[in-house]
Amino acid sequence: MVVEQVRKDLLIGGQWRPAASLARFAVEDPSRAEPLAEVADASREDALAALDAAAAAQPGWARTAPRERGEILRRAFALLMERQEDLALLMTLEMGKPLAESRGEIAYAAEFFRWFAEEAVRIDGGYTTAPDGNGRILLTRQPVGPALLVTPWNFPMAMGTRKIGPAVAAGCTMIVKPAEQTPLSMLALGSILAEAGLPDGVLNIVTSSRPGDVVEPLLRDGRVRKVSFTGSTQVGRLLLEQSAGQVLRTSMELGGNAPLVVCADADLDKAVDGAMAAKMRNIGEACTAANRLYAHESVADEFARRLAERMGALVVGRGTEDGTQVGPLIDADAVQKVGGLVGAALEAGAREVTPRRDVPERGYYYAPTVLADVPADARLLREEIFGPVAPVIPFADDEQALRLANDTEFGLVSYVFTEDLRRAFRFAEGLETGMVGVNKGVVSTPAAPFGGVKQSGLGREGGRVGIEEFLETKYIALDL
Repeated sequence: MVVEQVRKDLLIGGQWRPAASLARFAVEDPSRAEPLAEVADASREDALAALDAAAAAQPGWARTAPRERGEILRRAFALLMERQEDLALLMTLEMGKPLAESRGEIAYAAEFFRWFAEEAVRIDGGYTTAPDGNGRILLTRQPVGPALLVTPWNFPMAMGTRKIGPAVAAGCTMIVKPAEQTPLSMLALGSILAEAGLPDGVLNIVTSSRPGDVVEPLLRDGRVRKVSFTGSTQVGRLLLEQSAGQVLRTSMELGGNAPLVVCADADLDKAVDGAMAAKMRNIGEACTAANRLYAHESVADEFARRLAERMGALVVGRGTEDGTQVGPLIDADAVQKVGGLVGAALEAGAREVTPRRDVPERGYYYAPTVLADVPADARLLREEIFGPVAPVIPFADDEQALRLANDTEFGLVSYVFTEDLRRAFRFAEGLETGMVGVNKGVVSTPAAPFGGVKQSGLGREGGRVGIEEFLETKYIALDL
């Protein structure tokens, strides 16, 4: 029943309407490999209509009082928490993660609205005397303008609120293009924001099976002034090229290849717990997932054994079933990619530590896997795995661990486990990533800036700096 309750058309200018061509596309249930629902399939014409609505609403929305913008976000936070169970079920059906994780994501998503509700009234400026004493320097902050927000399928609600929250707080109107695999959560969020009092045209949602057809014309149109994207580095590079023509403000949260380092002095119980969280959150389908697990040679075998024992005991099944701990991957391509990476590593000499096990035949499942003796040139150490596979690699000393950890074009997040405070600081400062988890496997929180360096992206989302991405600084010179 929860799927039937979601509006499945485009949200443009406060109205739910079909695509101009009346085309629709299917959303699949990955746990059963069968259609779940059909939603409107937007085209270039629909995208530009959404931009017309956002551009028309921008001046009035920018003038809206910060307190009013914050109160809308606070009401939306309350509605998300009130409907947590239904929204979690919807997410599990379209994305696959177990219900317990979906409930956690709804709570996490809601917190972005609560956080930015509080930030809306803290947008500041400045006033100072000019150095020559004859004038004054005023600084004020204004919304960037209409923003294009492109969200991924792996966290379909939280990645939406992480972008929509600061845009609303800053006074920006939006066009949101959710991932074609998981549009239902965003469509449900659109209804909730309307119920919370968001004015017509401030949030517009265009669902499409052909992302390029709707995104590129928006980037080429001078009325969009900001683009925020979460997804692969390959697509991010393309969007940056397309954004250059209009010199758009960009935020890019791109791929990751996160190292997790277990030092010789680490508490192994704590390290295994942290590795489970860093690797298995969201079935391993997360840009923050531990992709390369480096353990000191004195503890590598024991760490791999304990990790394999924990991962091998996880219950694989449909996310809606009681007791399920690992759901399906998002689609058949994902299973093929993960299987290909593991197969290539095994052929090159890697060893599977977890025993072979059966998974449900129907749906896109992959059994949790721990690998040892992984060759240094294995593809799965270079590419983002995006699945429940943990390669464990030994290292001899801290210098080698840092060199191996930093030997990647990516730089989103890293993890280190040690009981030595000095070592922890050396790693935290030496790791070339935008975020570091010390003795913990989850770093994400609305109160902290999320983002990476190198090929992992530009800008930050969340924390006090999250709203900065949607604000321009204006300098006013006063001659006194």
